[in-house]
Amino acid sequence: MNQSYFKHYLDRQKQAYDAIPIDKVEHIINLIKKCWADDRQLFAFGNGGSASNVSHFITDLGKSASDKMGRRFRCLSLNESVSWITALGNDYAYEDIYMQQLHNYARPGDLVLTLSVSGNSPNVVKAIQWANDNDLTTIALVGGKGGRLADLAHESIIIQDEHYGRVEDAQMTICHMLCYGFIES
Repeated sequence: MNQSYFKHYLDRQKQAYDAIPIDKVEHIINLIKKCWADDRQLFAFGNGGSASNVSHFITDLGKSASDKMGRRFRCLSLNESVSWITALGNDYAYEDIYMQQLHNYARPGDLVLTLSVSGNSPNVVKAIQWANDNDLTTIALVGGKGGRLADLAHESIIIQDEHYGRVEDAQMTICHMLCYGFIES
C-alpha cells in the first residue's frame, strides 16, 4: 500500500458522503419521530457489517436519543439474539430469520429499517416484503446497485458506491445523523 491508495479511498468515501440525499434523511427522521410520537416500535436488521451498524444504531437511538427525548424509543435490533436466529434458521430457513421475528413482534403502523449493501439478501428482502404486506412502513439503506430492496421498501436511500466498506461507513453516518438529529436538536 502507498499513500495514493489511501488518498483515493478517502476521495471515494467523500464522494459517497456528498451523494447522501439530505432531504431523504430528513424524511426518514420524520418517520422515526412519528413512530416515537405514536408509541410505535422500530425494528432494524442487517447481515454482517450491516448487522453491526444496526446494533450500533439501535443502541444510540434506544439509549442516547431516548435520554434526550424524555420518553424511550421502542426499538429493537433483530440481529442480536443468536439463539433466536439459529432456532429460526434451523427450524425454518435462514431467509426467515427476520420475517419470523417480525411476525412475533410487529404490529401495523410499526417502522422497519434495514441496512444492506447488495440490497438482495433473501432474509432481508423477505422480511421487508412481509412488513409491507402487514402494513408496516419500511426503509432500506442500500449500496449503489440498489438491489430488490431499493424498489421494495417504501423509502430507500442508495449510497452511490458498491464498495462494502464505503457503503457501510456511509450507512453508519446516516444512522448517526438520524440519532443525533434527536440528541442535538
